[in-house]
Amino acid sequence: MLPFLIKVTLISSSGALAPGPLTTATLAVGAKHGWRGGFKIALGHLAVEFPLVIVIALGLYILFKDPIFIRISSLVGGIFMIYFGYMTMKDAFADVQRSSKFEGYPFLVGVTLTALNPFFILWWVGIGSPLILEAIANWGFISLIPFYAAHVWLDFVWLTALAHATSFSGRAEKVYRTVVFVLGLLLLAFGLDFLCYGLFGFRFLHF
Repeated sequence: MLPFLIKVTLISSSGALAPGPLTTATLAVGAKHGWRGGFKIALGHLAVEFPLVIVIALGLYILFKDPIFIRISSLVGGIFMIYFGYMTMKDAFADVQRSSKFEGYPFLVGVTLTALNPFFILWWVGIGSPLILEAIANWGFISLIPFYAAHVWLDFVWLTALAHATSFSGRAEKVYRTVVFVLGLLLLAFGLDFLCYGLFGFRFLHF
């Protein structure tokens, strides 16, 4: 299972570190609340995300024995991964702006910006679902625990660290953008792997 969990972490990194509403909010919250603000935002994010993962898993659990469904899920997931990989690479060099309107209630910020973010829902439907299906098919429903742990720890580490370091130095920002770009490339590779399995029934990345 360890190689699979590594894959989950790598794919999750491209979403967690990419610029977006939570990144913007965390920069603003960190200026007022420090690292605790980022941690509370991550808790709010988890409060929405974990129930969604359970709902998706329950739906997939009914269908995971159908090999055709697994191939279709992999195909759709591959398409989404390629799209999100491209967007991640593109957004790696986008400006990240702070906004003071996010400073007040970090937990509610995490809940609201997660629940109302359409790209968050699309990520889990398009990219998360094939990963959930792979976990259930190979290790059963209980595998959702290590699966989600391999995903969510990144949110807590990243948002807490980002809130603590409320500004990037020029060099640190350059490193950050390079890392995000590389993660976008990795997501493209995983997307092609999922696409290959959906179309031809084999993978070229052995994770």
